[in-house]
Amino acid sequence: MMVSEHIQHKLSLLPDRPGCYLMKNEDGDVIYVGKATSLKQRVRSYFTGSHDVKTTLLVQDIQDFEVIVTASPMESLILEMNLIKKYRPKYNVLLKDDKSYPYIRLTKETHPRLEVTRRVKKGDGVYFGPYPDVAAARETKRLFDRLYPLRKCRTLPKRACLYYHLGQCLAPCIHPVDPSTYEPIIRDIMRFLRGSASEVRERVEEEMHRASEAWDFERAAELRDLLARLDTVQEKQRVTVTDGADRDVFGYAVEKGWISIQILHMRQGRLIERKSDLFPYAFSAEDAFLSYVTQYYARFDEDSMPDEILLPLLEDQTAIGEYLGTRLRFPKRGQGKGLIDMAFENARVALEEHFAMAERDERRREEALMGLMRSLGLAQIERIEAFDNAHIQGAGAVSAVVVFDQGEPNKHAYRKYRLQKTPAGDDYEALREVARRRFTRLLREKERLPDLILVDGGVGQMRALKEVLEDELGLNLPVGGMVKDEKHKTAALLFGEPPEEVALDRRGAAWMLVQRIQDEVHRFAQSYHHTVRKQSFFASQLDDIPGIGPKRKALLLKHFGSIKRLQEATIDELKAVGMGEKLAQTIQEYFQLFHSKA
Repeated sequence: MMVSEHIQHKLSLLPDRPGCYLMKNEDGDVIYVGKATSLKQRVRSYFTGSHDVKTTLLVQDIQDFEVIVTASPMESLILEMNLIKKYRPKYNVLLKDDKSYPYIRLTKETHPRLEVTRRVKKGDGVYFGPYPDVAAARETKRLFDRLYPLRKCRTLPKRACLYYHLGQCLAPCIHPVDPSTYEPIIRDIMRFLRGSASEVRERVEEEMHRASEAWDFERAAELRDLLARLDTVQEKQRVTVTDGADRDVFGYAVEKGWISIQILHMRQGRLIERKSDLFPYAFSAEDAFLSYVTQYYARFDEDSMPDEILLPLLEDQTAIGEYLGTRLRFPKRGQGKGLIDMAFENARVALEEHFAMAERDERRREEALMGLMRSLGLAQIERIEAFDNAHIQGAGAVSAVVVFDQGEPNKHAYRKYRLQKTPAGDDYEALREVARRRFTRLLREKERLPDLILVDGGVGQMRALKEVLEDELGLNLPVGGMVKDEKHKTAALLFGEPPEEVALDRRGAAWMLVQRIQDEVHRFAQSYHHTVRKQSFFASQLDDIPGIGPKRKALLLKHFGSIKRLQEATIDELKAVGMGEKLAQTIQEYFQLFHSKA
């Protein structure tokens, strides 16, 4: 299975931590969401070994991925649910509907009770969960029912039921029960819900020991099972908050002059998205962080702001407090602090990945350039320029040059050329023209010449370039040819005189660099050709409108840029770019007629 260099790098940096992973296609769309106890092992497994049909199709679509680290496998399970509901990935078949994980609710009634529910409503009780499945929720409720004598019936019956005789209900149906009787029970449950289960656990342990000493082993075993269940469900669920509020949670990490900022977006109490930014900072990390937060919310109106914004503790909270007002929180403990810690951990992981990727990329670039130098017998390769032509049956011919410095694209140095002197369909003459224009200018302006020139093509293209360089300009620059196969992929690198195929390891860094350069110059040339074709079509339509000459045509092309935009233009918009009232009406009428015929 072929795995891109980018994905290989990211796989090597995966943390051995629980969390969720989001697989993305070439458009950046999330196509699959999964959870893992170990992100390192799980995500790597997709790109090794054999798979079933569905997974094979998924892997073929994966062009990138990202991970979100959680504190526990349980958190990753809940986060997975929220992410699937947000993105609805096409390869996830479960949890796409509105079905939610179950909760246990302690009702706010005169005689409270516990119930399993999938719907969370603010203000109608205290919720415990969410649980991974309804069976776990029901088992937990059953154990709580045995521990606390709350009523079990949805409506009060006219006589006592079996639960009363088992000592598991106070029977408010037949006995008056003072509401204060429920206070210690509710207090215990609330402590448990808020993560302080030690007192509840101690009381259960004491009761278990008393039952054992009284030889009531059945009761002792039941309480032992209850303890085990309490330990399981005590695990905090920081990725879902039951109050249904909208929150943004911030965390950041710094290293070597870089800051990584993570924002966890919680909507209706659920963590649904993570935003990540990483950039160098000049002064203090806290100043950089505060500047980022204020700029982030500067574009929000009041209705778009979340209910709460959770920030880590800061030395100076005054300015940011005045800016964000009462919605700002600096949690020191509890669930809010847990969310801050989660954002911090993801920021730290992102920063570590950034430096590891940068270091690995640097090694790969050095390895690639050294490999090319050895294979081609060159003493130095720092700058590489690549040439390619694009046309359709000779029409709209263009040429493009891309520049790679130290193995990385230097997009500021890219150049594109419209070929007007070259006969239609003559690739060799097109390369001669663009080489002549390119290197004449470099020589005239005394700019840096490349250490290696690569052309998308074979022996003919190489010799066309050399004719201009050597015979006309007196330059002795090394030229290589990048040959493609029938699938338009790099098949060989030609070099030397006479040109011969260079033996490069197809899995090595040097080969991958050549492949990357060929893909990039082809992309750049095709993109420019597509733009030229659109402009040519636009211009040809304008040629049919009376009163539109070269200057007005250029003005309309520059301002509107497309037929669609020009069709939608009003009389006032046309007049604003220099068209008279009568000419503006003529243009509008022409495109209305053209559109109706189309």
